[in-house]
Amino acid sequence: MEHLQEYFMKQALKEAYRAFDADEVPIGAVIVMNGKIIARGFNQVETLNDSTAHAEIIALTSAFNFLGSKYLPEAAIYVTIEPCTMCCGALYWSKIGKLVYGASDPKHGGLSLHSEKNKNLLHPKTEIIKDVLADECRILLTDFFRKRR
Repeated sequence: MEHLQEYFMKQALKEAYRAFDADEVPIGAVIVMNGKIIARGFNQVETLNDSTAHAEIIALTSAFNFLGSKYLPEAAIYVTIEPCTMCCGALYWSKIGKLVYGASDPKHGGLSLHSEKNKNLLHPKTEIIKDVLADECRILLTDFFRKRR
């Protein structure tokens, strides 16, 4: 199981590198169902001039369109960084079955910011797994912001 989690997180990292190459904050996401990637997304806030164009939102929209459904209880999302409050809300409404993320984000992460009540930010049935390839995910973000200074 751990091997599969790392495989899918590496796929999310590939999406994050796409964001990095586009001079976007390098966050990537993939949505997996039945062992297959059904949707991908990376931050496109600057490209689309849309503050809601986070990797998770783009991946969720793609998955909804692919499945023709607004709910994803059988799916897992792999995202390189802990989702922000907005993305947690979108994940809540999607009823996503599992959230797997890389690095924690104490500054902007929805689960960190609302730790005392974070169970309310995601659907009660959503399983949360954190720290999958956390170092790789964190280093990519650090490199991006170092490059910008």
